[in-house]
Formats: sequence, C-alpha cells, structure tokens
Amino acid sequence: MVKKYQGKIFRIESKDYYVWDESGNIVRCSLRGKFRKELRIKKDKLLTLDYAVVGDYVEFIRNKDATGMITGTFRRINFLSRKALKSKAALKRGERIEQIIASNIDNLFIVASILEPQFNNKLIDRIIVAGESNNINVSIIINKIDLEKKESKLWKKFYEGIGYQVFPTCAIKSIGIKEIKNKCANSTNIFWGPSGVGKSSLLNCMFGLNLKINEISHYSQKGVHTTVSCSMFKVGDNTFVIDTPGIREIAPYGIKKEDLGFYFQEFVPFINKCKFNTCTHTEEPDCAVVEAVENNKIDLMRYESYLNLLDTIEEDIYF
Repeated sequence: MVKKYQGKIFRIESKDYYVWDESGNIVRCSLRGKFRKELRIKKDKLLTLDYAVVGDYVEFIRNKDATGMITGTFRRINFLSRKALKSKAALKRGERIEQIIASNIDNLFIVASILEPQFNNKLIDRIIVAGESNNINVSIIINKIDLEKKESKLWKKFYEGIGYQVFPTCAIKSIGIKEIKNKCANSTNIFWGPSGVGKSSLLNCMFGLNLKINEISHYSQKGVHTTVSCSMFKVGDNTFVIDTPGIREIAPYGIKKEDLGFYFQEFVPFINKCKFNTCTHTEEPDCAVVEAVENNKIDLMRYESYLNLLDTIEEDIYF
C-alpha cells in the first residue's frame, strides 16, 4: 500500500505545486490527472480554473526522485475568489467559471494607496464583497499617506463608520507597520489590491521579506505587475502572509442579485424592513434601503458602488 503524506501548498508555478510537509520540508509536487477528473465530476456543472490553490491542505505521495504527486485536497474552511477574466475561459450555458485566489484565510487586508495610483473606493467595495461573501475578516490598508494626509483621514473615517478596521500606512517611513503586524499574529493573512499600491513594500517592511518592487507607470499612473502568482510565507509561529498579484478589475463570484445587499454592512439593518424578501433595492416599492439612502442613513457613494456591482452580476444557472 502506497504511503500518503499531508502538507500545505505555499506556492504554485505553472504545473508545479510547492508543499510544506508536516515537518516543514519543501516538496515539489504535480497534480494527479485522475484527481482533476474526479474533482470535475464532483463539481457537477461548476467549472473552476483552480483544483488546488495556495493555502490548501493536501494529501500526496512521494516519488522516488523526492518529488511528490497530489492525490487530493482537504475541505477548505473558506476561500477568496472572483469571476475568471473573460480572456481565460468562455462561458457556456450551465457553467459558471470561478478563479480561486487562495484558501483557509483568517484576514483579508485590502491594500489601497491614497495616490500613485489614485484611491479607488469602488474597487475597494468590490473586494470587500468578495471577502464578506466568503466569511473572511476584512480590514483596509490606506498606504502612501505621506502623499495626501487630509484625504487619507477622510477615507479612514468613512470606512470606519461602516464598521471596518482601517490602517493608515507609509511603508517607506514605517508608519502603521506595527499595528498590522500585531493583527497578523497567529493567523493566515492575505494582502490583495491593485498593482502599485505597495503590498510587497509593506510585507518587506513588516517581515523582512525580499519581494520584488517596481514603481508605477508614469505614462498610465497605474501599477506595474511585479508579483505574478500567489505566494505564502511563514513569518512567525502559526503566522502566515500571502502576497498576491495586483488586480485592475474584480467581479465577485456566485452572488445572487437579491443577496448582494447583505455584503454591504450598513444595508443589513434595513434589508428585513423591505416589502419583498427578494428586493434588489433598486425599483421595488417600499424598499427600506432606498429610503435609508434618501434619508442619508446610507452614504450615496456606497449605494452607487452597490448599483455598479449589481449591474455586473450575471444570472447564474442552477439545476
């Protein structure tokens, strides 16, 4: 009988899956073809681009050359995902395409910069929904506050008013670093946001990593991708951080239109007062959420983010 081992994926490069075994040793693994086929059958009509991801606990066998072959994954506590970009796969009737970023996450740190690139609250709101809909604790980092202190304070107050913990930071001056580091202790943390906002710089400053850093493009004023795939780093006892590629767009996956409002925290106290339990908070009569917007109990900017995201939700096909 072939002996099976357990481990955790911390990096993926092309078809190579790098796994920490139970002793902390690194094993380069491949993914067993039969496992991919079996998983597709279990997923029924759900088409996923990722059978095993960073953060997954896996079962593998060892080859004679000291490499390994992953034969299965253990159940995920949660995972962070988004709809796959259209360039990666074409939708067919009855198939829903999901790109899983990482799994088994305690904290999602949404990283934004106040300038260079410009703070984008609508993108932040989309990432919040991706985290909230997957039961991940969400915090917001506003980096590069040395470039614009007044506006940084306004956005901090805005998101704290909704209920999110906000960390104003400046990586080059080590401002706010200690607070985030304390929040990361004894947990698995993922840092996600647009390119060029300083995710890698923050991680280098906090944990002494040596992640590659590039400046933003002076032509487009947008970030340049330096991280090309997710990587997990062990930075302390039971403390892990995940660096991710920068994103320019995101559409959260698997959300019905009538459920979207539950992932906007300030909507929740009003949702149960709507006349219809399938209310999308747009044109339905007696909508308590719309009334709250009109009475300035819900900020108009957040409601506009909600409407913008609602327009992008495709009707999933359920069987």
